Amino acid sequence: MPLVALFCAAIMGIVLLFIFNTHTAPKPVAVDPAVAASIAQDYPTIGKQVYETGNAAAGAIPCQGCHGTNGEGGAGPKLAGNEKLLKDPVYVHTILEQGKGGMPSYAGKLDDKQIYAVANYVLHSWGNNIDEPLTPAKVAEGQTKLDPEVLKNRSRFVPDHIQLPEIWLLSFIIILVTYGLIGLYSVWAEGVELRPGIHKVRATPVATLGIVTSMTLTVLFSYLFIRQMNIDYQGWAAKEPVMPNVTGEGFYAAMILLSLAVTLGLYKKFFMDGEALVEDATGEFPW
Repeated sequence: MPLVALFCAAIMGIVLLFIFNTHTAPKPVAVDPAVAASIAQDYPTIGKQVYETGNAAAGAIPCQGCHGTNGEGGAGPKLAGNEKLLKDPVYVHTILEQGKGGMPSYAGKLDDKQIYAVANYVLHSWGNNIDEPLTPAKVAEGQTKLDPEVLKNRSRFVPDHIQLPEIWLLSFIIILVTYGLIGLYSVWAEGVELRPGIHKVRATPVATLGIVTSMTLTVLFSYLFIRQMNIDYQGWAAKEPVMPNVTGEGFYAAMILLSLAVTLGLYKKFFMDGEALVEDATGEFPW
C-alpha cells in the first residue's frame, strides 16, 4: 500500500505540474505590422517621452521616478549598463506588460506603440545597446524559450493565482506522500508483522557510521542554510537589491529535514529497544 500511495502521488504531481505550467505559460503576442514598422523611428522620441513623463491621463507613472533620469536606479533597479536586460531583451517587454514587485503593469495604460518605444529606449540608452530593435516578432519568438518569470514560478511550483482545485490536489498529494513514506519506514524499521514483546537491538559499525554521517550532514546543511539566508538578506538590503536565492534556501532546508529524518530513523532502528504491546483478555486497552 505505501508504494501504491507514492505512485498515485506521482501521477497527481504530474497532473498538478501540467496545470501550473498552463497557468504560467506566457500569453500569445499579436504581431502588428504597423507597430513593427515604426518602432525604430519611435523609440528615440516617444520612448524618451514615456520614460520621463509617463501617461498621466491613463495612470501610467513615469519610469524615471523609480529608475532615475539616466537609468542609474533608485527605488527601482538600475537600468544603465544592465547586462541582464541586454541578454534577454524580451524580459523588458514582459515586465512592462505584467509588472513585478513594486513596479506596476503598464498593460492598458500604454498602447503597444508606447510599450515597445519605451522598452527600446531603455535597451538603447545609457550604454545599453542591442543589435536590432525589440519588435513583436522578437517577443513572439522569445516565448518559445523559458521566460525568467515563468521559470521562477515553475521552480516554486506556485502560479500567480492558485485556485481551489489545485489546493485540494496539492493537499491530497502531501497526504499520500506522507502516508507512503511512513509506511515504507514502518516496514523497514519494524517489519511486515508485529511481534509482541521487547525487541533488543544492537548497533553495527555501519549503523554507527551512518548515524554519525547523517548528524554531520545535518550540521553542514544547517550552516549552509544560515549562510545563504545571510547572503540573501544582505543582497536584499543592498543599494541595488539582489533577488534572494529561494531555490538554494529551499534545498538546504529540505536537506536539513531529510538528514534529521535519516538520523532519527537509524536511531530507532539500530540504537533504541522496541516494545510491541497487544490487547489481552482483561481489558480493551493495550496497557
